[in-house]
Amino acid sequence: QVQLKESGGGSVQAGGSLRLSCAVTGDLASVNQMAWYRQPPGKGREERELVAAIRSDGSANYADSVKDRFYIFDNNTKNAFFLQMNNMKPEDTATYYCNAEGHIGAVSPFTSWGKGTLVNVSS
Repeated sequence: QVQLKESGGGSVQAGGSLRLSCAVTGDLASVNQMAWYRQPPGKGREERELVAAIRSDGSANYADSVKDRFYIFDNNTKNAFFLQMNNMKPEDTATYYCNAEGHIGAVSPFTSWGKGTLVNVSS
């Protein structure tokens, strides 16, 4: 299993950019997918939405609302991954969480979450 810690949140004006980072520690080889989720203000955990995910083969997918604006990537050692956010909009305001999914051994799946970092986009 792994532990995750986000950094890089803050305030930005509409049209600006931010980069979020997620530090990953633990059994890196057990991770199959790393992702960013976000939870808008006033919304519950059940309304947390997938923003972007990257898999161990390097393939990635994005929410329609962020395509061509946000980019997910990792470093070569897989102990960190990032979300580059460009042309940001007020509706991007949320707490952003990094997430990792994988397996311990052959049959024990796990999901790990960071504690979140707040992003505020002003108009």
